[in-house]
Order: sequence, then structure tokens, then C-alpha cells
Amino acid sequence: MRIVIKFILLFVLLIVFSNAVFAAVVYGNIYDLSLSKVSGARVEVNTTPGQYLISKDGSYSFGIPNGFYTIKAELRGDGIGGSESRNITITQEGNYVIDLILFPNFEEEDDISQDIEIAIPETEKKSFAPLFVLIFVFILGITAYIIFKGKKAEENGKELGEDTEKDLNKIVEIIKKDDGRTTQKEIRKGIPVSEAKISLMIAELEHKGIIEKIKKGRGNIIILKKK
Repeated sequence: MRIVIKFILLFVLLIVFSNAVFAAVVYGNIYDLSLSKVSGARVEVNTTPGQYLISKDGSYSFGIPNGFYTIKAELRGDGIGGSESRNITITQEGNYVIDLILFPNFEEEDDISQDIEIAIPETEKKSFAPLFVLIFVFILGITAYIIFKGKKAEENGKELGEDTEKDLNKIVEIIKKDDGRTTQKEIRKGIPVSEAKISLMIAELEHKGIIEKIKKGRGNIIILKKK
């Protein structure tokens, strides 16, 4: 008989200690309506057995197993006071932050603080900071691209310079000497400028309808249009 009693006591202790070991930690601060911390409030939670404390620094902390509970904070005094109750659901281990705001006690006041809240572990709260960083990087990249394109166009304009018309006429003369048909490579030989500037001038002549450019392998054949 004694062995059976010892076994039952051991089983009960294991249940109690297992609940204690796997309890979640629920903590937070207690504020008044001006969002200042409140000292001296009584905070309690209806676990089995129940837990309570008198908050000396405006904060509280309880170890709570999984289940449905009500946390209540109350402050009594002449001319001051207030209370709040919060229903919470604990579904897993973790650290849960539940801040309490003490509302004045009115006789006809509806219990506006009785909203049921499913507590979310602090470690599982999502942060939107990475999203804002990605948006910022994206906008920065677009801005840099626009500035780069603007500078590139400006450089191209500078590269054409004031002697553009002279160089364009030189290109036309080179094509005429080759019976109205030549290659971009031959044009570059006759005008010692950069490949980029040659391409820009050929594009300008093509835009004006003076020449026609035909792609041939890796090079271009330039044909002088007949007027």
C-alpha cells in the first residue's frame, strides 16, 4: 500500500515539475493612461495554483504552462487607481510580452480590456526592417542607374564635340571614295578617333538618312544612299 502511495505522489510531482520545466515566461510592464510605469500594482494570473505579485518597479513576470488564462493588474488608492484584465492563450514554450494599461475604475464602465489575445512569443514577432532595407536598396539602384545613363549621354554628347560636322563630312567622303560602300573598320582607319565616336557619328548619319548600315558578321557595311 505504501509503495502505491509513493508511486502516486511521485507521479503527481512529475506532472507538477514537468509543467514548471516546460512553462512559458509571460512578462511585461504596467502603465497608467499617460504610459508611465505604475508601481505598487497587484498582478495575478489564474494558473493552478494561482500566482500573484506586487509590482515594485512597474513590471511583472510569471512562469505559465500551456492553456487559457487571465492576467489581471489592479491598483487601488484614494483618487487614483485602475485595473486591466487580459485573456491570453499559451500554446507553446517561449517568452511572451504582455503589457498592461490600467484604466480608471468606473461603476458603469464596460470591461473594455477583456479582449482575448493569443500570445505570440517574442522570438516569433516579424520584423519589417529587412523589407524597408530591400526597398531602399532598390530605389538607390534605380537612382544610380538613371544618373549613370544621364552621365553616359552627356559624355557621348561631349565626345561628338564641335567638330562633328567636319567628321561627318569626312565619313561621307571616305564612303564616296570606296564607290559608295565601305566598312566601319575602314572608316575608322581614315578618321583616327575612338570606336565609340565612330559609332555615334555613323548613327547620326543614319538618322539623317544619308547612309544605311547593314550588319555583316562582326562588322558593319556602310552604304551611301543615293539622292
